[in-house]
Amino acid sequence: MVSLVLAAAFVINLSFQEHTIATDLKGGYQVVPFDVNQDGKTDLIALASGMDELAWFEGPQWTRHVMAKGLNRMINLAACAGMDEIVVAHDFNNQPKNSIGTVSVLTPPADPRQLWSVREIDRLSTSHRLRCADIGGSGRKVVVNAPLAAATATPPDYRGHIPVVYYRPGEWKRQFIGEELEGVLHGIHIFPWTGARKREPTRDEILTASFLGIHRYFYRHEGGWGIEKIASGDPAAWPQSGSSDIAVGHAQRKRFIAAIEPWHGHQVVVYTRPKADKPWVRQVIDDSLQDGHTIVTADLNGDGTDEVIAGYRGPGRSVFIYHFNGRSWYKQPLDKGGIAAAACAVADLNGDTRPDIACIGSHTTNLKWYENKQ
Repeated sequence: MVSLVLAAAFVINLSFQEHTIATDLKGGYQVVPFDVNQDGKTDLIALASGMDELAWFEGPQWTRHVMAKGLNRMINLAACAGMDEIVVAHDFNNQPKNSIGTVSVLTPPADPRQLWSVREIDRLSTSHRLRCADIGGSGRKVVVNAPLAAATATPPDYRGHIPVVYYRPGEWKRQFIGEELEGVLHGIHIFPWTGARKREPTRDEILTASFLGIHRYFYRHEGGWGIEKIASGDPAAWPQSGSSDIAVGHAQRKRFIAAIEPWHGHQVVVYTRPKADKPWVRQVIDDSLQDGHTIVTADLNGDGTDEVIAGYRGPGRSVFIYHFNGRSWYKQPLDKGGIAAAACAVADLNGDTRPDIACIGSHTTNLKWYENKQ
């Protein structure tokens, strides 16, 4: 087991107060901070795969509303800033041959507390991760759809190429990005990786975590898409290879990549790059997770260095925070044993300008938020 014990002088203890919002979200899978009713306050949309109702909780009192009904086996949603509509992937199954992969657009009524209208826009087997991305640098977002696997793939190897696509709001027509990845593509992260060239807008890029490791899709300035391999992930043999979930952070002004490896894995991994022309260096900072399923980064205490927040769904069912002190990583429990964390998100949930954390539990069927008291 990887040791994370540091001298007390280097330990940074963050203080969070736990609040439970809901306890009946069967198959809780994703939580998305979003101002649903556009009142300037952050709400939480809670997607639960074991329910056919999509609920949202109006902040800061966390009053529950039902957004839509009849959405079976929901797996992910995208709610983009500046866009009224929400995109949901449903009819999902881990077996591609049994996964319809319906993608629907939800449109709000005059009162968003009432039921939203639902319109199907696509069917793409195992549609699995939906994210908002400004690929053109215009400020107008598209919705990226990264399926779990190829339509013809079969477990446990899931051999086959995975089509990654996107949709432009209003048109809602499938646009092709690439299909270079194989196996299981479990996680994506949207990030302006390269920054803007002089006199050019900053464009979001798509980081992916799959059996083949970590890659980035980037929109070429002359048009079309390119792909670059960043790291191979866990070096074990297929299908225990590669990466599962990823996030990008900064420590001491240097970028790092945080990952859970392999698929639904036990390792929290940090990648750093000593120089721009050198390969990324893989460091396992924890190997005690069971069914790891969520990883995010955020500067929780305002010191200029991002922490890593990682949670898992298996026995132990916990969420931990990892701090970097300049030399090593230190692990602190956020919720030890109280939530089978399928997803966590960071946002200011009470308007005090400090970043809070929200997590949703699968087997524990709960939704919690953790108030930053730092």
